[in-house]
Amino acid sequence: MTDSPLIRLKDIKKYYQMGDMEVRALDGVSLDIRRGEYVAIMGPSGSGKSTMMNVIGCLDTPSAGHYELNGKLASSMSDDDLAKIRNEEIGFVFQTFNLLARTTALQNVELPLIYGGVKSKERHALATQALEAVGLGPRSDHMPNQLSGGQRQRVAIARALVNNPSILLADEPTGALDTRTSVEIMALFEELYQKGNTIILVTHEEDIARHAHRIIKLLDGQVIHDEPNEPISSAQHLAHLRI
Repeated sequence: MTDSPLIRLKDIKKYYQMGDMEVRALDGVSLDIRRGEYVAIMGPSGSGKSTMMNVIGCLDTPSAGHYELNGKLASSMSDDDLAKIRNEEIGFVFQTFNLLARTTALQNVELPLIYGGVKSKERHALATQALEAVGLGPRSDHMPNQLSGGQRQRVAIARALVNNPSILLADEPTGALDTRTSVEIMALFEELYQKGNTIILVTHEEDIARHAHRIIKLLDGQVIHDEPNEPISSAQHLAHLRI
């Protein structure tokens, strides 16, 4: 692990104008996230967690402050540079999976590699490897409608991992799944963390956040809690649900 953090947010502010009113979505957030951490970002609706995810994911730029990602000053990049850094540094996992319906699991996973200009044979090999890493190797030729919700989310996770990104950024990744499938997906995240992946999980669900090894809570655009967490295991989560 290097001395410099993978992510450094320094006095990040994001303001929106809504009519005559200024909304302070982020109001001076400063924090570091190191390579190999597993962090949950929590907060109620309107707390700023989605805005923070957009800034970390280079989907939006802050109104003020500095954001460094892997030694690069992302907060002052052009749209083209941000698009490049998103494809190279960040793997996104969304609540709604965002898979192409008429495309096989393997072809869905290949998409970031196509954008990155990787040749067909290497693309195929890397996508196959990513699907095997999430336990879906035998389903590579299936269409999304032939897969369960949990399997579709595994395809989305494989797609996020295929470029070997610096960060796996997951936005409410279990929001569209039943409880048992959610626990399976969280077990997969723990497995990926143990292999050295940096995971940032954005969620409003306390029991999902408890799988992470550090919990950051936002309220009114400010960090109100940032502490290490003793993660709950999937077995503990299921046992708790049976009570």
